[in-house]
Amino acid sequence: MSLEAAVLARGSSCGYPQFTADPEVVRVVAEGERLAYGHLVNPAFAIETSLIDPLPHQRVAVYQHLLPQSRLRFLLADDAGAGKTIMGGLYVREMLVRRLIRRVLIVPPAGLVGNWERELRTLFSLDFRIVAGSEARSGNPFTGPQSDQLIVSVDTLSGDRMFGRLQEPGVEPYDLVIFDEAHKLAADRQPDFTIRRTDRYKLAEALDGIADDARWSLSWSCHHLLLLTATPHMGKDFPYYCLWRLLEPDALATVDAFNAYPADARQRHFLRRTKEEMVFFDGRRIYPRRVSDTLSYELTQGPVSEQALYDETTSYIQTFYNRARILNRSAARLAMSVFQRRLASSTYALRCSFERRLNKLDGLIADIQSGKLTPEELAARQRTLDVEDVLDEKTGDEETSQAGQEENEVAEDRALGGVVARRHGLQGTRGAGRLLPQSRWPRARRTTWWQRTPRARGSTSSSAG
Repeated sequence: MSLEAAVLARGSSCGYPQFTADPEVVRVVAEGERLAYGHLVNPAFAIETSLIDPLPHQRVAVYQHLLPQSRLRFLLADDAGAGKTIMGGLYVREMLVRRLIRRVLIVPPAGLVGNWERELRTLFSLDFRIVAGSEARSGNPFTGPQSDQLIVSVDTLSGDRMFGRLQEPGVEPYDLVIFDEAHKLAADRQPDFTIRRTDRYKLAEALDGIADDARWSLSWSCHHLLLLTATPHMGKDFPYYCLWRLLEPDALATVDAFNAYPADARQRHFLRRTKEEMVFFDGRRIYPRRVSDTLSYELTQGPVSEQALYDETTSYIQTFYNRARILNRSAARLAMSVFQRRLASSTYALRCSFERRLNKLDGLIADIQSGKLTPEELAARQRTLDVEDVLDEKTGDEETSQAGQEENEVAEDRALGGVVARRHGLQGTRGAGRLLPQSRWPRARRTTWWQRTPRARGSTSSSAG
């Protein structure tokens, strides 16, 4: 029962108020009603009711960029450490106080779910509920009085069962959706101009109301959309455009439209401040000045040298992996970058990568010779190999450990072992199999696999490089 109902119930005997209710209850009701209009007197009223003392750049973001917009479509891309969670929570608190929104859905990576719940509860007195994947089995977590303020990880929400609950008819639209670490909503354009969209990006499209796939269709879309990330560009133009497309899908339907988008229009949807720009109220820097230098060095020369190792590795990459791109361009590109990273790391790291690759390819050869795997199946596996560059998608803190290996190492090993070159492209290039001199590569095999296994040579149409 609400406080208003309690007052009426305790003070009414003939169907109208008798003013005999507990004065303390009446005072609480009146105070609550008064505070509901506090923002009309103090535009930053949410700060007064929260346990925070916002920094200047945080106040500017919320009160000059976010709140004035009647329909928020915004990419907040301040540097790491700027307090984007604080700014997001302050915006939510202010919008709730003003009764402009009721249902809020926050979608962070799994590792940040607890942080969002804790900061919203302790700093803003907002009781958001964390939705676990198991809840979708027994009921719909997006319906009922407990569904107005939810936090669910992006991978949990993009799962078939959980997203299916979001598609059910009884779900009311969410007024505000916040994606934290929005650069994880990855979409990219392949060399053949096909668009590769991850499930995370398709989830964002669905909540934005622009999904073109029945699997991701919703009967509603959110009114406000806020994307938070410290790395919006990631060094790639097309994924950056895809983030912008979520903000204005009609106006930014093509890359050309995005490139021609006016600067003043972009300012309505985008804000980025570096650490050097962030100051206290007295003008002092919050963070010390950053100084970065590029240091170069010369490779050693000679028959057995760093230069020779670099040249041999580059030749191997160009010979085998460029031909493997016929079957799977993205996986081949990742495999090529793995060797380049290992080469820049250390000779030992490069050697370990080649050894793992040889072992994996030997396994493929044995499967083909034994009949467990046909050339057609190998080609199909190559085409469907889906390997993400974890270093582009996650930070070191976000990676998980699998069997003693970091997540990026597991993905790279899959790419190294799964990318093979077509045999017709390797005929006449057997010399490429002699990658390194024995003095630099104790276990290097100076013959290619079709030279070692004549039975497989006539029975396969694919070969490993």
